[in-house]
Amino acid sequence: MSPLPASRRQLLRCGAALAAASLLGAPAIAQARTKVRLGYLHVVAVDGHIWTGLDRGSFDREGIDFVLHEFNTGPEIFEAMARGELDVLSAGAVISSYLALGRGRGFLVNDIEIATAQLWTRPALGVNRVADLKGKRIATTMKTTAHIFLDRALRANNINPSEVEIVNSSMPDAVKAFITGDVAAVALWVPFNIAVREALPDAVKLVDASAFYPQSAVLGGWAARTDYHAGNRDVLKRIVRAWADANDYMLRNPAAVEALQAHYNTSRPADIAEAFKAQKLYSSREWKRLYADGTVVKWLQQVSDFFMTDAGVTGAERASDYFDTQLYLSAVG
Repeated sequence: MSPLPASRRQLLRCGAALAAASLLGAPAIAQARTKVRLGYLHVVAVDGHIWTGLDRGSFDREGIDFVLHEFNTGPEIFEAMARGELDVLSAGAVISSYLALGRGRGFLVNDIEIATAQLWTRPALGVNRVADLKGKRIATTMKTTAHIFLDRALRANNINPSEVEIVNSSMPDAVKAFITGDVAAVALWVPFNIAVREALPDAVKLVDASAFYPQSAVLGGWAARTDYHAGNRDVLKRIVRAWADANDYMLRNPAAVEALQAHYNTSRPADIAEAFKAQKLYSSREWKRLYADGTVVKWLQQVSDFFMTDAGVTGAERASDYFDTQLYLSAVG
């Protein structure tokens, strides 16, 4: 079956949201509607809140109509936002690198990505353990969650990143290079492990990021174009409130994980459950405490420091300069 056009998919999602709102006893249209162009990664840790909120009618009740744009990597989303094609985005670790360079304003975090990154190898290519990677080619997408994890895994095994060749590409291309044997290993994030597992039964997952938690833990979250953030704070607060409803529902109801299956047709239920467990969620009130005491900014800066120092990027600002803590605190009661 041919996939539905993006506009058709969005129409169906809006219809589902309206139906959900009706079932919940809430007015389908509670206030003026606002169309928001949202870019996202199709990864549970990044878009799980989006689908849950759309299915429950959370965003609809706040008058938010998303025009959805799916991307393969975080850098691609930020580049699209810089071109004016998006108003807001949801991504992973990449928010800490691009925001620190002034490429937008962060205003919301989704979760802590504890074990979303994985390192896969092929014994047939002579790699049976991390130590065997010295001098080898490893594919990944730099300035992402997978890049941070790979750096930690190499250093933990006494390998300086300069002692391997990191092949930087989009994640689909990185996985393709691994499958075709062009590289000895790939550092990826779920659900790209599914393609590896299906194409290469002999491939082995050596380790995932949980082995290096909390050093490899990163925050994923939302950012807005700088001009959009300045002129639409009320809209962003409504997004935060809808997100909080979806977030707390995901924490309270195990069925929320099962419901996500409808949005990941190529993934098995076990894959969705694995991806869900690879992230750490807090209730919206617990997040409020972590925003207020500076913990969120500290965690963001930890990742930013990696990108700006270890990755050799200069000209960065402090986390407090690019993340709007007060917006969340004022939006969530």
